[in-house]
Amino acid sequence: MKQLIVTPLADRIRPQTLREFFGQEAIVGEGKLLRRAIEVDNVPSLILWGPPGSGKTTLANIIAKQTQSRFIQLSAVTSGVKDLRAIIEEARAEQGNGHNTILFVDEIHRWTKAQQDALLPHIEKGTVTLIGATTENPSFEVRGALLSRCRVFVLAQLDKVQLVNILANALKDKENGLGKKKLTVNPEVLGLIADLSNGDARVALNVLEYAASMSKEITPEIVREALQKSSLLYDKDGEEHYNIISALHKSLRGSDADAALYWLARMLEAGEEPLYIARRLVRFSSEDVGLANSRALEQAVAAYQACHFMGMPECNVVLAQLVVYLAKCQKSNELYTAYNQAAADVRQYGNLQVPLHIRNAPTKLMKNLGYGQGYKYSPDHNYNEEQEYMPDELKKRTYLKP
Repeated sequence: MKQLIVTPLADRIRPQTLREFFGQEAIVGEGKLLRRAIEVDNVPSLILWGPPGSGKTTLANIIAKQTQSRFIQLSAVTSGVKDLRAIIEEARAEQGNGHNTILFVDEIHRWTKAQQDALLPHIEKGTVTLIGATTENPSFEVRGALLSRCRVFVLAQLDKVQLVNILANALKDKENGLGKKKLTVNPEVLGLIADLSNGDARVALNVLEYAASMSKEITPEIVREALQKSSLLYDKDGEEHYNIISALHKSLRGSDADAALYWLARMLEAGEEPLYIARRLVRFSSEDVGLANSRALEQAVAAYQACHFMGMPECNVVLAQLVVYLAKCQKSNELYTAYNQAAADVRQYGNLQVPLHIRNAPTKLMKNLGYGQGYKYSPDHNYNEEQEYMPDELKKRTYLKP
């Protein structure tokens, strides 16, 4: 007997028109550029950049339904240059028959340099129109030459109201959704699912579907069991990784211990390597605390060693202690700015000569050449000697505040 394959709820109720689409009013609201392009079937090559579950694939599917062009979908994970060449050959033949081709590439950031380069001339010639979808910042992950030939549309994370509307729609839909099940779900439970889904419509719908398979009455307890653990958006190799470590650093700099603890927890609970965080905090202790509290560096190094000994989850409180300590420290970036000024002089002036009087003279020739001549030994002058230690071109230069 053939096994029935059930399509997930998130795919079954995927909107087919812009009228059914929730969210992203900034790019597909009434009168917006992308909406007009879709409505008149004149979609340019574009990149849809946004977090998981924000509607990138759904928008691509809406374009597929609305366009008169041939619509071909590829996954960057499973396709290669050979697949791309075959599609281009077909597109070239269809172009001769007056048919345009739209190529949708999901997770385009996973395409190699060779794959991206192979597509360039065909976009320029109009053989294909590209629609790429990515969760990663295209500035980093998509080749500049390809990026310059596409419009980038940024999709925002869905908010709670939008997610609740999507869930409510799934509960009402008798044809493709859960309407026939006659479930009991109060608005607070829908709000809980939305809160725990972190802006991801797919996660929210998956939780609702699984909860509906467990009980006719969906309670907060069933929702939490269905979800098990909140799905946190945090790609250790992607932009969100850098966004959150930046948020931690700036919260510490601004002496906001509560915000710093929150961003620390966001990283650790999502699986970040604690030693990475500890290394960044060691740097912070000198860059932003520095001379205002020289013990900050000792505390940071001790925390790094403790994390190395203990690992997660035991070291979470160690990092929490350090984060709060650094947030509450007096701050000074004097070392940071002073070093940068010194480094700028090095880059500008190059290899300036060491003054003769502060050079060592281990050989007779060096002494005859004046190495060390006139040097004042600091202890002999009670460390109050007047002596120039800078190259001649930088005499009297100061980097630190008086």
